[in-house]
Amino acid sequence: MSTVRGRGRNVEIAVDRALPAAGEELRAHFTERPDFYRGSHAVANLGLLEPGAPEIAAFRDLLAEFGITLDGVSGSDTLAETLANLQLAYLGPAPVAEVSALPRARAPRQIELSPEARSLVADFAGARADLAQRRIAKTGPATAPAGVAPAGVASAGVTIPATPAYAPAGVSTLYHRGTLRGGQALHNMGNIVVIGDLNPGAELIASGDIVVVGALRGTAHAGAQGDRNARVIALEFAPTQLRIATVIGADALVATGPQQAVIEGDRIAVAPLGSPSARQEISL
Repeated sequence: MSTVRGRGRNVEIAVDRALPAAGEELRAHFTERPDFYRGSHAVANLGLLEPGAPEIAAFRDLLAEFGITLDGVSGSDTLAETLANLQLAYLGPAPVAEVSALPRARAPRQIELSPEARSLVADFAGARADLAQRRIAKTGPATAPAGVAPAGVASAGVTIPATPAYAPAGVSTLYHRGTLRGGQALHNMGNIVVIGDLNPGAELIASGDIVVVGALRGTAHAGAQGDRNARVIALEFAPTQLRIATVIGADALVATGPQQAVIEGDRIAVAPLGSPSARQEISL
């Protein structure tokens, strides 16, 4: 199956079969959430395929149906002239090895949503607003110094804006190396792994798991689309706020050594990493 993955506000599509067949696969994929990619810009990696102008034009028009603008194509150099006639950028050769190295679609994790999650408009913007309201209620509104904008986080060549955008659903895991300071945020449709510390005021929101290879002292929300099987793992566990799916740990918890947080019943529980069950419960 062709692969779709996010690059910040953009989409990268790796095509591994004839373009018309790939187009039908993508149409079925996009139809499941027709507005999810709307407003995105895309590049397509065709490997060694050499489709004609009509096939490329049809592929471009298919993406446009879902609000996706095709900016350029990488592949065989024989495509350069065809792409120029279609007013598309030629991005250079793309060896087959590069296409095969891209992540392939895997069987989705079985997720059982709670009644609260089913009624939730499960998106990162809603999760961010909820976290912000809880923070304001507890500490009062924060005031940034005049002329200073919230800092973004650069990771894998992607700059996360002050108000993070949706990350398309092909993303599996987002890695970030370095410490996240207060005011910085990483959001991802999938898992997040941070090699470094998460300081107070920093924020992680993921639809899957969150792993911090360092100190977790900021806000972490795993399973942001209702996945109650999501986990939060950190080598030093002292979050200012913790949330998994729709369950919130309202009180800060400090635990020594590597810890994992999971949902047990209707609570978030934390236990040493590798423990068969989480026993230290956080009140809701």
